[in-house]
Amino acid sequence: MLPSFVLNRENVPVGEGVKFSTNFNIKLNFNNKTQNFIHYGSQGSKSAFLVIVCCFILAVCVFHFVLGDPANFMNNDPNNHPLPGNFKGTIYKGGVIVPVLQTLFLTVIVLSIERAFAITKAKGKGNVTKFVKNVKEALDKNDTAKARELCVKQKGCVASVVYSTLTKYEEMEKDTTLAKEQKLMNIQKELDEATALEMPSLQQNLVVIATMTTLGTLIGLLGTVIGMIKSFAALATAGSPDSVALSAGISEALINTAFGIATGALAVISYNFFTSKIDKLTYSIDEVGFTIVQTYAATHKA
Repeated sequence: MLPSFVLNRENVPVGEGVKFSTNFNIKLNFNNKTQNFIHYGSQGSKSAFLVIVCCFILAVCVFHFVLGDPANFMNNDPNNHPLPGNFKGTIYKGGVIVPVLQTLFLTVIVLSIERAFAITKAKGKGNVTKFVKNVKEALDKNDTAKARELCVKQKGCVASVVYSTLTKYEEMEKDTTLAKEQKLMNIQKELDEATALEMPSLQQNLVVIATMTTLGTLIGLLGTVIGMIKSFAALATAGSPDSVALSAGISEALINTAFGIATGALAVISYNFFTSKIDKLTYSIDEVGFTIVQTYAATHKA
């Protein structure tokens, strides 16, 4: 006996300040016994803006109270040179652009961690490759009930899409009014729609990370230009150049360049890494979906 199911949607908060988006709770009835099929495919930070604001507050506090600690400078004066070998004081000399770049850097780290958790949940409990293989073997035997049980055990976005497609598969088996070509189109349509619902949740916040790739580099360049302007202004003074102002301007330029490059590099690595993970999940969905459609075409005359 095939299970009936009820689909509920609920928002599940995770931690303070950041909520993870809609989960699906599918209740399955096997011979009057209820099982829960939790789908974790659509998890992601609802508010990247909140993350950015929190990171900015943290960056400003670090800039003023840690990097700008008077103990990091000669004569306990932040306007003087940093103490020899004092890295904190050197970073502080990067100027007001430093906390902005720190904000971008921290944002990339936080959103990358969030995406790592979300995509891990989206994969489900077991190995996705093994799950796809087992489902294909069940479909080769035309055992859709076994394939659905595998989906219940696996959970995650791939299992959710496959389960939804198998449900449509069984509906088409019972339908006696549609032609075979129409049934195949309906199964394919269900697969496409289920996949389309999953993709936005998997890709959530990747746009922000991708934006940080360019934004970090450009703001770092802005800090570099500001620092060089100050350096040339010090050289333009009458008489001997102001060595303190000259060195401060050069420090500001180089520190902002370094922060900008680091932020852009981290964002590129993070974006490409998670994009490849999502592509693998998408390929798994396409592979199983193709098998479902082909199985129906091969085993049904109408």
